[in-house]
Amino acid sequence: MPATLLALDLSAAHGSLAVVCGAEVRFEASFQSERSHNARVFAPLQEALAAAGDALTGVVIGNGPGSYTGVRIAIAAAQGIALSRGVWCAGWSSLAAPNVEMPSHYRVIGDARRQSFYLAEVKNGRLMPEIETVSPEVARERCSDGSPWLTFDPQLPLGLPQVVQTRPKAVKLAQIVAALPEAELRELIARPLIPHYLAEAFITKPKRPPGTP
Repeated sequence: MPATLLALDLSAAHGSLAVVCGAEVRFEASFQSERSHNARVFAPLQEALAAAGDALTGVVIGNGPGSYTGVRIAIAAAQGIALSRGVWCAGWSSLAAPNVEMPSHYRVIGDARRQSFYLAEVKNGRLMPEIETVSPEVARERCSDGSPWLTFDPQLPLGLPQVVQTRPKAVKLAQIVAALPEAELRELIARPLIPHYLAEAFITKPKRPPGTP
């Protein structure tokens, strides 16, 4: 019998939830919340759990990159459900699950802050590990190579018209993970659920007063 998976992605301004069992989508919902995922996710999450019922096998979350707060809320929700229902939980890259139809191989550009952009590559539903952080000039040049490009940002990076805007889709997250070989799924479940960081946290330290050692 196919696994029944609850998928949840809060890495973007639009939250996405789904319950998938094999080819059947038992529940799907999305909502726009900007900075209030914790307030908006509760009602659709209850509906999703009701749709899954006792058949729930596991919980999949989109671990970004994207909103740090949103991903942390998704992780907390997944871990709480997994503990209370006795099921597993796992994370998968949000960049691998766009809500638009794309070829199996595409590239992603996103704002990496501090006047830089990240460039990523997705093949067959898998985020390739070689994510680059580049200058605006390099980003413009790379995005002109004729390849399919996506962004999950709310605004087009650098105003590039050839880049397609999208957001993560929970149904696709569930379908990707459900199709993994059993050994790879076990390995994925064993990994800790953490947000996908593009860079180390930037912490501004207070300046010492004059004369302080």
